[in-house]
Amino acid sequence: MKVFITAGEPSGDALGAALIEGLKERLPDVELRGIAGPRMQTAGMESLFAMDELSVMGIAEVLPKYFHLKRRIRETAEAAVAWQPDVMVTIDSPDFSLRVAALVKAASFIRTVHYVAPTVWAWRPGRAVKMAKVIDHVLALFPFEPPYMEAAGMACDFVGHPVATLPRISEAEKSAFLAKHGLEETSPLVLLPGSRRAETERLMPRFTAAIAQSNLADRPVILPTLPHLAETIKALAEPLPRPPVILTGQGISTEEATHERHVALAAASLALAASGTISLELARAGTPMVIAYDMNWLSRQIIKRKLLIDTVTLVNLVSDTRHIPELIGEDCTPTNIAAALNALEAAPTAQQHALETTMARLGEGGAAPGLRAADAILLRLS
Repeated sequence: MKVFITAGEPSGDALGAALIEGLKERLPDVELRGIAGPRMQTAGMESLFAMDELSVMGIAEVLPKYFHLKRRIRETAEAAVAWQPDVMVTIDSPDFSLRVAALVKAASFIRTVHYVAPTVWAWRPGRAVKMAKVIDHVLALFPFEPPYMEAAGMACDFVGHPVATLPRISEAEKSAFLAKHGLEETSPLVLLPGSRRAETERLMPRFTAAIAQSNLADRPVILPTLPHLAETIKALAEPLPRPPVILTGQGISTEEATHERHVALAAASLALAASGTISLELARAGTPMVIAYDMNWLSRQIIKRKLLIDTVTLVNLVSDTRHIPELIGEDCTPTNIAAALNALEAAPTAQQHALETTMARLGEGGAAPGLRAADAILLRLS
């Protein structure tokens, strides 16, 4: 059997590597080609060109590389059509993936699968209808997504979310982390203001002001961040009532930095975080949280008018509860955040059922998502 797979960013590379392992478990002689990142290559797949060429975000970054990216889209589609695989799997990166799928569909009858459903349940539902013109089958990370894809005319299978397979952090690991950073006998707060510079610069002043106004001003703060944001975070953290423990990941491997981050999340007693998949990581760690987020005025007005849901927090959506407080847009003020932190500090266990339900519904304890994804692909081909 021949499978053509494309990934365009690190998260897709991780999904692709797990899928390759699942396919090899079911079909040891499976043939693989496509666009692979380092993890997919380690799993046994060569890449037509470096995946990093596709990891471009933002208009300013894309414009200078527009013609190069367009050529890579064409080359990828031509390689797939020439090889004639049994199935082509595109992973996330919709701007690249769906353009490749459109060219492949126009030139062949190759079955197309897209891994990671678009968030049509949140906004822009018309994307599913457009996607159905070039995609036959969708692999979804969330259990509530299949009906949206099926309504648009695509087959869809929920295959589990990778966060549910993360190892549980032991009490010994938490204790060792707290001791290493001089936080024994404390109940630290973990602060997560986002992974992009713009959102970090927008949120950190509100987060630090909120902590100063809250009942948690005397608590130590842990601030996991990324190497390229280290200096920005250090400067923005200066108003905190006490110096934080900043984890930058510098000087250690990506795997070690990722694990250190997960230990930090689990070792904290409470979290204040930007909106996004971080809420799922905190659910996995079992750490109660407050979610707060804002964007520029224009983006806020556009999204507010198009949003189809009453919560943007994934734990709330997956657990079908509203136990995670969220302060979005105009509500994202230091006073509101401080009040939410005070309420959470007074009753931190009230969220526990929602966190556990989220992990159960995302596939905790079941087959690995990569194997489930492989099975879903193979079943639909039979």
